[in-house]
Amino acid sequence: MLMTTNEPVGTGDLAEGEAAALYRLMTWLSPAFPVGGFSYSSGIEWAVEAGDVTDTTTLADWLDAMLADGSGFCDATFLVHAYRATESGETAALNEIAELASAFVPSRERQLETTSQGRAFIDIARAAWDADGLDATVAACSGPLVYPVAVGVVAARHAVPLAPTLHAFLHALVSNWISAASRLIPLGQTDSQRVLVRLEAAVAATANRALKATLDDLGSATFRADLASLRHETQYTRLFRS
Repeated sequence: MLMTTNEPVGTGDLAEGEAAALYRLMTWLSPAFPVGGFSYSSGIEWAVEAGDVTDTTTLADWLDAMLADGSGFCDATFLVHAYRATESGETAALNEIAELASAFVPSRERQLETTSQGRAFIDIARAAWDADGLDATVAACSGPLVYPVAVGVVAARHAVPLAPTLHAFLHALVSNWISAASRLIPLGQTDSQRVLVRLEAAVAATANRALKATLDDLGSATFRADLASLRHETQYTRLFRS
C-alpha cells in the first residue's frame, strides 16, 4: 500500500523534509545531472600520460592528495562558506567568497571546468528546481559562480542541510575523478569501486575539516596536480577538456 501524506511517519521512515532534501541531493549530484562533469578530468589525463597514475594504488594515492590537500578541500570550504553566507543573507560576503573561489583556480582549463559546471548548475536549478530568493542571490554576485559556490547557494536556498550537502558534493567529485581515470588507465568497474571504497574515510575527514575551516585555512599543497592541469592545456592527444 502506498503511503499518503496523511499517514503517520514511522520510526524508520524519513520525515517529509528529510525525504525532500535527500531526493534533491541525489538528483543534483548524480552523474545524470546535466552539468557536463563527464567532460573534465581535473588534470588526471595528463597524470596518466606522464605515468604518475597507472593503477588503482597510484590513482587512490593521487585522489587522496587532491581531496585532502588540494582542490577537494578548497572546494569543500568554499561550498560551506557560500552556504552559510546565503543562509544568513550576507550578500556582500557571498560575493567576496565567489570572487575568491574563482581566483583560487590554478589553471585556465580548471577555470573553464568549474565556471561551466557552476553556470549549468545554476541555470538548471532556476529552470527546474527554483527556490525563493535564488534569483536575487545570484544577481547579487558580480561574476560567475564556480561549481562549489553554486551548489552551496542552491542547497541553502532549498534549506537542504549543509553537512549532507557537503558530503554528497565530495562523493560526486571523487566519483567523477574515478570515472575519468577508469577510461584513461583503464580500470574495470570493480577496481573503480575499490578506489571509491578506499577514499570513503578521506571524504568524511575532508568534509569535517571544511565544516570547521575559515577562509584563512584555505591552501593547496598538490603541486604535481596543479602542474598536471596546466600541462594538460598543451597535451597533444586528449579525451577531456581539463
